[in-house]
Order: sequence, then structure tokens, then C-alpha cells
Amino acid sequence: MDDDVQDRELEAKHRALWALGDYRAIADQLVAPLGQVLVTETGVKPGDRVLDVAAGTGNAAIAAALAGATVVASDLCPRLLDEGRSIAAQREVELDWREANAEMLPFADGEFDAVLSCIGVMFAPHHQRAADELLRVCRPGGSIGVLSWTPDGFVGRLFATMKPYVAAPPAGVSAPPLWGSEDHVLGLLGDRVTDVRTERRGLPVDAFDRGEEFREYFKANYGPTIAAYRGLGDDRDRIAALDADIDRLADDALQRRPMEWEYLVVVAKRV
Repeated sequence: MDDDVQDRELEAKHRALWALGDYRAIADQLVAPLGQVLVTETGVKPGDRVLDVAAGTGNAAIAAALAGATVVASDLCPRLLDEGRSIAAQREVELDWREANAEMLPFADGEFDAVLSCIGVMFAPHHQRAADELLRVCRPGGSIGVLSWTPDGFVGRLFATMKPYVAAPPAGVSAPPLWGSEDHVLGLLGDRVTDVRTERRGLPVDAFDRGEEFREYFKANYGPTIAAYRGLGDDRDRIAALDADIDRLADDALQRRPMEWEYLVVVAKRV
């Protein structure tokens, strides 16, 4: 298959994936604090020109706008952008919402003082392309800030749990939680950044009492989990096996209250 055709098909698949379920519920109820974490660590200040890549419903973008920055929130999925606009209107904050592929950003070289991505760019299929774009649109001396789930944290292990139940990705597509590995991210950014800081932290999540409760919530709301189950069709044995594997993962995490979802924050200056 022609590479351009394959890329377009993959883009359409990802756009549809994140329109499944209700990601806004997850953004509001579970991961809302992460946007402010990234804005704080990146040092966004009034007057900064900020781009939030793969912004989703805008947790980081809205936090940056509330800090006084001029913000563009970009995402591949129009539904998430529409929901972000609604949230921003409710909070009486203004920013620009743009549909954009993280691997082909429609912005000029060096256009922004800070380029952020909060559990977003990690899901772009081609990691080096996405990293190159983050760097390209950031001005020399500007800030790059990325927050991602780690491979060995809870969400990373959720993806590992679902992996045997989904079709293998096309050649060249990398696993999202690799963005939560210091060595992987530093390799992507290379010598184009300086003053690099990395830190692993945990997001406390106290919304669930049992593994089954977590599983049903993600089956209803989280695009990748919904897609995994849809791919199983009517295979009851495989569905039951995935149910059991997710329950086991969540029940293990719930032995420590609250659950803790590990993430990596990487902040650097563009050379």
C-alpha cells in the first residue's frame, strides 16, 4: 500500500478512535489535574504564545489560557475540540481551537514560545515525526513540555493487557506508553533541546472500588478500550478473558488506596 494512503487511513482510524465513548468524562473526572501540572512545570506565563498538541478537551490548553497565555489547542478529533470549546466557554476563557494532526502541524517554524502535550502526543502513531513537529513549531529558547503515561505505570499496563486482544499495528507504529520512558523521549528530542528535566509522578485516582467497576467505566468511555472490545465481535470467550484480565489489573492496583497512575513529565528548552 502507498505510504500516503496508509497514513491517511491511519489518521482516519485515530480520529474515529478518540470519538468513541465519552473522553470528556475521563478528562473531567479522572485526569483533570494533569493539565495544570504541565503548565506549571513548563513555566507558562502571561503573554506567552502556547500550542497544546493533541489537546483533547483542553486540560492543559485551558490551564495555559487561565495563566494569561495566548493559546492554540490542536487535536485530530473534531468532537473533542467541540467539547473543549464548550468547557472553555463555561469557564469564560478564550483560546483558539484547531483541527490538526500532531505529525503534520499547520503552523510556522518557531511560531510558539511553549509547545505542550498532556497525555496526547503519545498517541500519535509515528513518534519521531510527532517529536520533530513539536520542536519545529517552538521558537529557539522556547519550552517543550510533554506529560505521558509510563509503560510500567497503571495505564501503560492497561495497554499491555489489551495488546493480545487487538490487531497488530502497521509497521513503523510505536506503542504510546514509550513516551513515558525517559530514554525514548530523550532519543526523540536528541541534541535539539537543552536544560532537560524529567520526573515521574503519580496521579491519585479514587473513583473506583472494584476492578469490575473500573473495567465497565473504561468499556463505556475510553476509546482504546471500546475499540479493543469491538474488535472481538461476538467472541464470548475472548470477551470474558479480556474482562478478567482488566479486572485483575485494576484489583491489583486497588490494593493501594487511592490507585496511583504513574506519568512522566519532560520539560526542555529548544536549542
